Amino acid sequence: MSRLIIVSNRVAPISEGGPAAGGLAVGVYDALKETGGMWFGWSGDVLPSGQPRISVEERGPVTFATIGLVRRDYDQYYRGFSNATLWPAFHYRADLVQYDRHDFEGYCRVNTWLAQQLVPLLRPDDVIWVHDYHLIPFAKALRAAGVKNRIGFFLHIPFPASQVLLAVPPHRELVESLCSFDLLGFQTEPDLRSFCDYIVHEANGTADAPANGRPTTVQAFGRTLHAAAYPIGVYPDEIAELARAGESGKPVRTMRATLHARKLIMSVDRLDYSKGLVERFRAFERLLEQSPAQRNKVSFVQIAPPTRADMHAYQDIRVQLEGESGRINGRFAELDWTPIRYIHRQYERQVLAALFRASHVGYVTPLRDGMNLVAKEYVSAQDPDDPGVLVLSRFAGAAQELNGALIVNPVDIDGMAEALATALAMPLAERQSRYREMMAQLRENNVSVWRDNFMRDLQAAGSVEPVRKHAGVSLAD
Repeated sequence: MSRLIIVSNRVAPISEGGPAAGGLAVGVYDALKETGGMWFGWSGDVLPSGQPRISVEERGPVTFATIGLVRRDYDQYYRGFSNATLWPAFHYRADLVQYDRHDFEGYCRVNTWLAQQLVPLLRPDDVIWVHDYHLIPFAKALRAAGVKNRIGFFLHIPFPASQVLLAVPPHRELVESLCSFDLLGFQTEPDLRSFCDYIVHEANGTADAPANGRPTTVQAFGRTLHAAAYPIGVYPDEIAELARAGESGKPVRTMRATLHARKLIMSVDRLDYSKGLVERFRAFERLLEQSPAQRNKVSFVQIAPPTRADMHAYQDIRVQLEGESGRINGRFAELDWTPIRYIHRQYERQVLAALFRASHVGYVTPLRDGMNLVAKEYVSAQDPDDPGVLVLSRFAGAAQELNGALIVNPVDIDGMAEALATALAMPLAERQSRYREMMAQLRENNVSVWRDNFMRDLQAAGSVEPVRKHAGVSLAD
C-alpha cells in the first residue's frame, strides 16, 4: 500500500481539541490521520544560524517530519516572496505586492533545500501531495533530484486572473514550475479557468475543456499534466458534535449571560487584509445607522487571531481595525451595551464551534478567499431546530457551494448592512430550509471526498482517462 506524503510550508502543531488552526492545517490533518503517512515541512522555528536538522515524531498513524529555517531563509522565502509577493497578488491586491529578486532567489533556494531534505525519507511507491503557494517550485526540485514518484499540488488560496498574475515579475517561472507536478488542484472552477487562461494565452500551451468529470489535460513547457477543481470540505457532523459538547462550557455560558437576550453576529478570521474586516465593521455600523431599532438589540463579536505579526501590512490592519472598533463603539455604545467586541486571540475549536451555534448570524465576508472553511464550520455547528443565517462573500470559494447563504459583495457596505438586517429578521422556516440545503451539500462533499477525489486523480495521472470519483475511496483502492 502506498504511503501518503503530505508536504506543506508549516506542519501545524495540531492536537485534538487544541487551538483552532487554519483551513490548510485542519483539512490536511483530517485527511492524513485516516490514511496514515508522513507530514513534512517547516517546524515554525527560526534559527539564527547553523544547519537545521530534521525532527521525526510518530503520533498514531502519522509521522511528523519537521525542520527549522535559518533567519535569512525565513526572511526571503517566507516573509519575502511568499507573503509579501505571492499572497497579495493571488488575493488580487497588486497594490500591496512587494518584489525583490533576492527574495525570489531565496524562495527557490529554500524549496530546493527542503526537497533535498525530504528525498532520503521517501520510498519508491510513495505518493506525494504538496500544498500551497509557498511550495510552487517543490516538484521541479524533486524532479531535479531524480524523484519519479507521483506528485500532486493543491492551492488553498485563489489563483489570480492572468492580468493580475503578470504583476509578479517571475510569473512565467512560477507557472512553469507548477507544470512539473502530475496533478494540480484548485479550490474552484474560476481558479482553474484562470490557470488555464494563463497556459493558453501567456505560455503558448493547451488546456482541454474538462468533460465527464475528468480533469483538464494541460500541455505546456514540454510537460503534460492534469488540473481540476477540488473544493475542500469539513466533517460537518463532527463539528456539530463539538458545538453541542461546548454549549455548556464556561465561555459560551459567559457570552450568553453578557448578551442579555440580544442577538449575536459572529465572525472568526485570521487578522489579514484579505478578509474584509474593515468593510465588515463599517457595514455593521451602517446597520445601526439605518436600523435604529437594532441598537442595544444585537452585538457583533469579531475574533481575529494574530498572524504574520512581524510584517508591516498586518501591523497596519491591526491598527486600523482597532481604530474602527473603537470609533464605532464610541458612537453607539451605551452603559449596558458594547456593539462590537473585537478579540485578538485564539480559541479552541470546541469553543468556536459552540459560539457559532449560539449566534444568530455568521458573518463571513472576505474580499477574496480560496475556500474559507469558517463558512462551512459555521453552518455545521448550527442547531437544526433553530439555525442561524450565514452572510457570505461572493468572493469566498465556499459561495460556489453554499447556496443557502445570503451572498454579498464585500465592498458593498449598504448591501452587507441590508443582508445583516435580513438575516436577523429571517423567519424560522426559511432558516431551517437554508440550513438543510447547505448541510446536505457539506455532507456530500466532506473532507474525505476532497482527499479521495484528489488522490484517485493523482494515481491516474498520466494514464489516458483519469476518472473522478465522487464517493469516498481509500488510498489502497
